[in-house]
Amino acid sequence: MLAALAQGWSPAQVVGRLKREHGRTIIGCETIYRFIYAQMKRTNDGAWRGFLPRAKSRRGWRARPGGSPASFIKHRIPIAKRSRKALDRNQPGHWEADFMLFSRYGHNVLVLHERTSRFTAFVKTDDRKAQPTAELLAEMLSPLPKRLRRSLTFDNGTEFAEHHRLNQTPGLRTFFCDPHAPWQKGGVENAIGRMRRFLPRRTNLDTINPDQIAACAMAYNHIPRKCLDFQTPAEVLSKVLHFKRDSTSWHSPGRADFVSTRSPPSRLSTALGSMQ
Repeated sequence: MLAALAQGWSPAQVVGRLKREHGRTIIGCETIYRFIYAQMKRTNDGAWRGFLPRAKSRRGWRARPGGSPASFIKHRIPIAKRSRKALDRNQPGHWEADFMLFSRYGHNVLVLHERTSRFTAFVKTDDRKAQPTAELLAEMLSPLPKRLRRSLTFDNGTEFAEHHRLNQTPGLRTFFCDPHAPWQKGGVENAIGRMRRFLPRRTNLDTINPDQIAACAMAYNHIPRKCLDFQTPAEVLSKVLHFKRDSTSWHSPGRADFVSTRSPPSRLSTALGSMQ
């Protein structure tokens, strides 16, 4: 149990996977949480919180600051106009994007999350300027088969102000959350929160090489999810990709994970691990 938690699994994922493998409930989520917090109190060792998804020393929600420059984004289309098929997560190809920020100025990771499979890509970038961000997103999404690039949803940050460039990619349309409502792209928000276990805010990205980021992303995409009946995002996306054969240079045969530093499109297909 502790080994799985140390690899980034949440208590719910541990419980669900054990139940899937053994056909019965082995342990409950609340039991795991109580055990971890009891150990923290008994040993006075804060390191125990590292076994939990958000590594909090106390249970409960943290307040989030607001703010939205929505009125300054040209050609902005509200999320209400996005296809209703994106809501139930049954149709693949609907993505969410955001930046994972760090304590050092200029250290950023662009995060791209697919709503059906929960598959998530993490790409180290040099800045958050609008034009390079749009160009990088286009490089990542354009090689995908058209059925896997239907929509892309952002919050109202100015780093996504050049979103309209992405509409030149056939089949892809961009949308924005309502002001002060980042929860409307909750998939990528949750992904960033979980990835903090591997890349805490204090991480110095200058000391992290692409292989290390790739390893973190591989671990993330191979953790079972309750919402996927305790399959992994990699397993689900693999099924989607192999449902119909497509000719694309984005993936090598049998591989679908990707992560990279800013580089030519041919290098954006760096695979994280076999998904067969």
